[in-house]
Amino acid sequence: MVDERADEEMDAQANEDSATDNQTASQRLRAAREAAGLSLADVAAKTRVPMRHLEAIEEGEFATLPGATYILGFSRSYARAVGLDATELTDQLREELAEGGLQPMSARQPAYEPTDPARVPSFALAWGAAALAAVLLAAYFIWRSFALSPDAEPKPTKPVAEAPITANKGAAAPAAAPAATNGTVKITATDSVWVKIYDADNVRLYENEMQPGDSFTVPGDANNPMIVTGRPQVLTVTIDGKPVPPLGTGERSIADVGVSAAALTARPAPAASASPAGSVAREGDAPAQ
Repeated sequence: MVDERADEEMDAQANEDSATDNQTASQRLRAAREAAGLSLADVAAKTRVPMRHLEAIEEGEFATLPGATYILGFSRSYARAVGLDATELTDQLREELAEGGLQPMSARQPAYEPTDPARVPSFALAWGAAALAAVLLAAYFIWRSFALSPDAEPKPTKPVAEAPITANKGAAAPAAAPAATNGTVKITATDSVWVKIYDADNVRLYENEMQPGDSFTVPGDANNPMIVTGRPQVLTVTIDGKPVPPLGTGERSIADVGVSAAALTARPAPAASASPAGSVAREGDAPAQ
């Protein structure tokens, strides 16, 4: 009797393993979520991935997502949230995407905007801005024509006598210190965020979903290293240990932003824009896990 019961348990386990092997990555994620007693809203709160993307992953509707790179990143976070092996699942999903003809998104393509589509300016607003620009341009040319009119003669000015130059051997005029164009650039995450760093030849230097405290040092000999990420506001950047202005405010993702010491030094600080009153919150802005 004991041997028969052991054989039955082994057969049941084999059947369960076979059923799991035949499942797609999407089916495995759904099954793991349901087994854990979680809803899609629970997973969205844990991963900060919008629910519409989680639904598309579960349904296998990958064509509605922005690219294979985002599909893999979202699925990796999903797998961790429901207790699956993230590496094994993303390897399986990568094979399924390759069979379906989907390739990772090129960093040279326009960056994906993970915000509400309602934030995109309307057609009427775009035309209104263009008309305002045309009016301002016409006003400038009218003013310029009057300013350069032949009737407007310049008033004579009295010549200014040149002051004698006296030598001051005790002090020299201070020269402006040149901005640093080299140094060690270090990027550190303060929250979970997907990051890809590549050079001018589109060679990948680093790609990973960084966790709080993770950091990456940009190679000093890299050819114009650049970064693409959807949450630049959670990245801290330093040059030789000294902080530099943030890469973005978090209102939109960034791509092709230089992260060499020279590029960061020459780059102006991004202007922080206040959110307008009554604006609609972005989908997926759930509390951090």
